[in-house]
Amino acid sequence: MTTVKIGGVPEHFNLAWYLTLKDGEYKQENINLRWEDYPGGTGAMSEALRTGEIDMAVILTEGIIKDIAEGNPSKVVQIFVETPLIWGVHVAAGSEFKSIEDLKGKRCAISRFGSGSHLMAYINAENHGWDLDTDLNFEVIQDLEGAVKALSNGDADYFMWEKFMTKPIVDSGVFRRIDNCPTPWPCFVIAVRDEFLKANENVVKIVLEIINNTTIDFKEIPSIDRMIANRYELQLEDVQEWLSLTEWSQSHLKAATVKEVQEKLMKLDILTEQKPYSEIVKNI
Repeated sequence: MTTVKIGGVPEHFNLAWYLTLKDGEYKQENINLRWEDYPGGTGAMSEALRTGEIDMAVILTEGIIKDIAEGNPSKVVQIFVETPLIWGVHVAAGSEFKSIEDLKGKRCAISRFGSGSHLMAYINAENHGWDLDTDLNFEVIQDLEGAVKALSNGDADYFMWEKFMTKPIVDSGVFRRIDNCPTPWPCFVIAVRDEFLKANENVVKIVLEIINNTTIDFKEIPSIDRMIANRYELQLEDVQEWLSLTEWSQSHLKAATVKEVQEKLMKLDILTEQKPYSEIVKNI
């Protein structure tokens, strides 16, 4: 039996992995798939791929493209979620900040440098015409729990995270969401370490086939909205809205998208050199 270590955020996007594991679908193919939650997100998973702590990751598109371009020995093998991620821009509920303009030059909480919360802060700043050198300041807070502490204690001023995951924190009166910032591209991809992919390409193909068979009909699973609401402690109506906005994918990442992401990161001065499509993506 081949062991495959895979990482992802403990969020509703990844419920399909839990369902296929629960049903023992990988074991039937002689694959021991071991899922690891990464609450720290993309930066933590990129590091885990680099060190060999995991073999595969379900990871934010812009984060892994940046990290591969900077030397992470991995490849993107498929898109996982086709639709953009909607990032909420959050402040402490009792703070004086009312609009995006109020946050110019303030301290942005990020899980770590190179993470999605870090990269999206740049995209949000660019969207509003800020000076990327002087209007962005960062406080590293590790994860969502760290962000709650930082904003509540006044150690940071705002925080960007997927809006439906943070909705319970908004509803409970800890955060206030003042705006949304969608990614300009498909939000999640599946990446695999080069060394593992070279030795186990057929195993990776089978893993992708199994997960794709579930995501292709994910929305048709009976009571899937209630299952998500219960498992992730979300309101049913929020889950239903999220499902209506979200499309999974079984397709390869296109060269045009890789180019667009790298060009955007170059423009934001958070990537110094573009890499060719073949060094970032392997279509298997």
